[in-house]
Formats: sequence, structure tokens, C-alpha cells
Amino acid sequence: MLITNAAIITWETPNRVLENHAIYIAGDHIHEIGPTSKLEKLYPKVKKFDAHGQLVMPGGICAHTHFYGAFARGMAIPGAAPKDFPEILEKLWWPLDKSLLDEDVRYSALVCLIDAIKHGTTTLIDHHASPNAIDGSLDIIADAVDKSGLRAVLCYEVTDRDGPDKADAGIKENVRFLKRLAANPHPRLAGTFGLHASLTLSGATLQACRAAAPDETGFHIHVAEHEADEYDSLKKSNMRVIDRLQNHAILGPKTITAHCIHIDAREIEILKDTGTWVTHQPRSNMNNAVGAAPVEAMMRNGIKACLGNDGFSNAMWDEWKAAYFLHKVTTRDPRRMGGYDVAQMAIQNNSALANVFFPAAPIGQIVPGAFADLIFVDYQSPTPVNADNLPWHIIFGFQSSMITTTIVAGKVLMKDRQLTTLDETEIAARARELAPKVWKRYEKEVSKVS
Repeated sequence: MLITNAAIITWETPNRVLENHAIYIAGDHIHEIGPTSKLEKLYPKVKKFDAHGQLVMPGGICAHTHFYGAFARGMAIPGAAPKDFPEILEKLWWPLDKSLLDEDVRYSALVCLIDAIKHGTTTLIDHHASPNAIDGSLDIIADAVDKSGLRAVLCYEVTDRDGPDKADAGIKENVRFLKRLAANPHPRLAGTFGLHASLTLSGATLQACRAAAPDETGFHIHVAEHEADEYDSLKKSNMRVIDRLQNHAILGPKTITAHCIHIDAREIEILKDTGTWVTHQPRSNMNNAVGAAPVEAMMRNGIKACLGNDGFSNAMWDEWKAAYFLHKVTTRDPRRMGGYDVAQMAIQNNSALANVFFPAAPIGQIVPGAFADLIFVDYQSPTPVNADNLPWHIIFGFQSSMITTTIVAGKVLMKDRQLTTLDETEIAARARELAPKVWKRYEKEVSKVS
């Protein structure tokens, strides 16, 4: 395929904006970029895809999400509203994840994958939980990802909150899926080892996870999203969360720690020294009223802080905007969290994290040899767009409705806003049939903790 008449945003370092250029895709990789007139002469017989002057840029990356939360949209929490994050877990998320059966897992994933395609998010790192449908759940999600054409990293959330048997089942599901991928690699699927959070994991379970994880495997775990995680860790181990995880050999250059809002300076040093990744989810943090993570301090200390959405919509530009504004209002300083800082998380750091799991070719750049994961953006800017001011165009001008085409591994998943791999009408209709049943099971579960 030869994409012609594009304004290419390469997202190299330094970034470039190349007007009236073309991209030659061979298989799942970008083979060559150059002026449209030049590449049309070089590849006269290749199928052409005219971008009509639209911006063509790498697909978005989400560093931390939860597909299983799709059926929470519009769901009422019985009784008084939760007063803090621990109550949100007890009255919303934990009863909800217990209410999911195999088909709910499948359709909640499909709903989120459609959302990702429409919003130009081409790589997602998911963190799954379904305590009453553990065995094979990662295969169900993997099948949905495969059908969608997107790229994803999957894991199952191990926790002690549902008893030792289900903790053991979660461990086995991670190990089984990782072994499956090792035996039969998939070009768009990868795995890691999921853990819920220190506050729901005993030392014995952490040790069991460390022992069970295949060599060279990292972990994906929530850290200090609320102060309760730190208090629990101090009570259990007389150590703060990051120290406790380091003590159990959980941290490292393939481990993702989500949130890290209430960590201290020494914990930041440990994350840096171990090469551990951090993900920032500003919309979720605001919604849960848990605070703003010190990601600027982390990045100044050399930590690769990334951008996720924690199960919110896969419109990652909305996450850019939230990050940009949250830190300004929190610190009452308009100089905080500049556009380049947001771009560092969302582009350079997210791309580097994605490459940990898909190391065969660059992700998040339009350069020869990179994976052909691209989006077209119909942005009719009233002012000049260049490599220097692009972050502010994204924050103040870009809207997800401007995405017209999504391509992953050289395959078109959406063209002119029409999905090509998934039937949105059928999937939404089936989801609407399943969700009320999930809600009824949820009401039974939540009544046990009310």
C-alpha cells in the first residue's frame, strides 16, 4: 500500500512534519517515506490510499487500561455515594468484576476495542479481572484483540481478596497465557504478569507470583493509588509499597506500576534505580479524587512515566488534555506540566514501553522499518502546525472525531470512519443484552458489602 498526499508527523526525536509526503507499506512495516511525487514513480503498480492532505501520524498508545470495566457505564451504585477510593473499590469495582462471565469478558473487550479503533489508539496494555471467570479469560480477550486487528498486552490481576484458590487460579492463568505466547508467538499480542495491588496481596502470594513468573517476565500492578495502599504495606511489612515490592523482586525494566500517586522521594529513587515503568491516568485520578501523581518529579529523576486511561474512553488526546490541566490546577502554577512533558509521556515514553513488549520494530514513529500503525487526522488548522507547536495543537485543537482512518500492522481497521474488522452495531446490541444481567449480578454482590 502506498499512502499518498499526507502531511506526515513522524514523532521522531526531533519530530518532523513532512508536507505532501507518501508512505510505502510492505507487509506490517513501513518500508519507505518520501515526497509523494517520488514514491509514486518508484511504486507505480502499488495500491494507492490518498490521504487528501490529512495529517498522518503514529497510532496512539495506552499504557494502562481495563477492558472489563466497559459495562460500568451508566450503572448505578446502590446507597450513598462512596466517600473515598477504598469504598469505590468495595462498592463498584470489586462487585462488578465478580459479576462477569465469559461472554461478558468477550463483549466488554470488544466494546473497548471498537472504541480504540475509532479513537486512533492502536496499542493497549490491559489489566484484567473476572474472579468468577478466570480460566481462559486471557484467551477470550486475545481472540477479541486478534479479530479487531489491534495490538495489545494482556495479563490477569492476581489478588487475595477472593481467597487462596482464586489467587492460585489467577497465577495459573497468567502463566498459562505467557507459555501459550512463548510457544506460539503472535505479532500483535504480548503478555505480562498481573497483580492487583500491594493492599490485596500477602507476602506469600507475592512470593508465589515471583516464583511462578517465567524468566524475563515483568509485572503489571497498581501502586499507591490511595494512601490506604501505603498504610496497608506499612502495617503488613513495616515498609512502604515500593520498598515492599522491591523486597519481593517485583520491580524491574519490564514491570509497570500504575498510578504511584502517594509515593515518596525514596520510592521514586527505587523506581529509577530498578528501571521500573510508571503510568499516569489523570482522568481516573480526578474521578476517584485520589490526587495527582508527581510525574514531573519522576521524569526529572529519569523515570519513564507513561500515559494510560485506567478504563476510561480510549480517546488518548483527552488524557493529554487532562494531564495538562490537572497539574496546573493542583499546583496553582500555570507553568507546570507543559505540552512537551505531556508529549514525552504519551509519545516517547509510551512508545518505548510498547517496544518492551513488541521489540521487533519501532512503534510510535513513522520511519522506515517501523510497524505500520498509523492514523489519519482531518485537522483543518487555522494556524501553522510544526514540530515545535504540535503538542499545543493536540491539547487545544485536536478532537477524536477528527480521526478518519486507523491502520495497524499495515491493515486498515477503519477507513473514512467506517470500521472494517468489527461490526459495531452487532457488538453494541449484544453488549446491551448482556449488561443488564451483569448489573443484576452486581446488585447481589454489592448487597453483601452494604
